[in-house]
Amino acid sequence: VRILVGTIIEIGEGKRLPESIPEILVSKDRAMAGETSPAQGLFLADVYYD
Repeated sequence: VRILVGTIIEIGEGKRLPESIPEILVSKDRAMAGETSPAQGLFLADVYYD
């Protein structure tokens, strides 16, 4: 979760494109993702599946 949040923050800051997320997930290469977000106050509340 922390790695995903860090990547999404970079997208919001314009440092990477939203289209990069599928490529990052498929690659399973941690080096392709964004910075790890700090753990303080961050938690996964729920997951929805379609």
